[in-house]
Amino acid sequence: MHTPQSAIANSQSAIRNSHSAIRNSHSAIRNSQFAFRNPRVVAVGGGTGTYTALTGLKRYDVDLTAVVSMADSGGSSGILRDEFGHLPPGDVRRCLLALSAEPATGMLRRLFEYRFSKGRGLNGHNFGNLFLTALTEITGAPDLAIQEAARILNIKGRVLPVTIANSNLGARLEDGTIIKGETNIDVRRVRPDLQIIDVYLDPPAEVYPPAAQALLQADVIVIGPGDLYTSVIPNLLVSGVPEAIAAAPAKVVYVCNLMTKHGETDGFQASDFILEIQRYLGSPERLDAAIVNQDEAPEALLEQYRQEHSFPVEPDLDRCRELVPQVIVGSLAASGTLWRHDPDKLAAAVLEVVERGSGGAGEQGSRGAGEQGGRGAGGQRSRGAGEQGSRGAEEQRCGGARVS
Repeated sequence: MHTPQSAIANSQSAIRNSHSAIRNSHSAIRNSQFAFRNPRVVAVGGGTGTYTALTGLKRYDVDLTAVVSMADSGGSSGILRDEFGHLPPGDVRRCLLALSAEPATGMLRRLFEYRFSKGRGLNGHNFGNLFLTALTEITGAPDLAIQEAARILNIKGRVLPVTIANSNLGARLEDGTIIKGETNIDVRRVRPDLQIIDVYLDPPAEVYPPAAQALLQADVIVIGPGDLYTSVIPNLLVSGVPEAIAAAPAKVVYVCNLMTKHGETDGFQASDFILEIQRYLGSPERLDAAIVNQDEAPEALLEQYRQEHSFPVEPDLDRCRELVPQVIVGSLAASGTLWRHDPDKLAAAVLEVVERGSGGAGEQGSRGAGEQGGRGAGGQRSRGAGEQGSRGAEEQRCGGARVS
């Protein structure tokens, strides 16, 4: 005989099961969508870090867009910016080269990377920067110049400036000191022992509409790697960028740096980088995943970095897992004379996020299955299958995506 209480319990169970079925159907829809089109991946950043990410990702079957910082004010870019009043071309040039179909040893690529070492007025300038400046003069607009350069270099994907407004980066130190100009923040000569507490754009800048549209249509948004306050966060300072990321259906993943930088991130652990990204996104919940390196650098290489007061970023994984639903940990560094991300390993880690984001196991996969889940195996915000899922299965699957 069924009591009223058991009837209520049965109805509640039925409701829960129906909710689960709805969530699973949503998951199936996400799973199937990439059978008909490639995932849309948007990389947000600038400098060497974004170049590395794009170099690896272009080898996969994804629709790539780079949204690039316009804050650079140093070197060849800074001189051309001052003399012509154009947007700085350096970060755009790197992204165009990263996505170019030209072989690494091809003459066109070598030409765009060529830097003059002599010549009055030419010494120190990069040919690619001069080329983009000339295209801007010819076309009358920086975005049109980038489009023409993309066509000439036959790139896979798109490169978009985060803004076409002429704005300068500023930083406020913990004692109230203001530093103006990206290059002065990047290479700190003013009180490098003091922590940066805030960065801003002066005057404020509005997002370039095609960049906002790319973010709104993305399946995965990759933030970083790169210098935190001078390459990555300047994009998030542009009005409309955090709002577009907040409104996008995409999974948002941050790629943590391998090394600290003197004058910017002294003493930072991986969780400190994550916290700053969350702060400038405007919402801690909007960051879905973080990719963190666990390689140890060779001692000889570390000694070189110590001379620059730069040290490996400690992967404080327990704290990271408190901050974001999914933490992918792996051996992500490349061997060489510098301690940087390996393009292929980094791309595989990003594709791991794409695979999980496109085919989770519903809300249970997203934050269910208990804290034992270590952010494991399947939902849009997965906390799946224990520490092994976080360090073991994740690392194995980082190398498993299909390369075209």
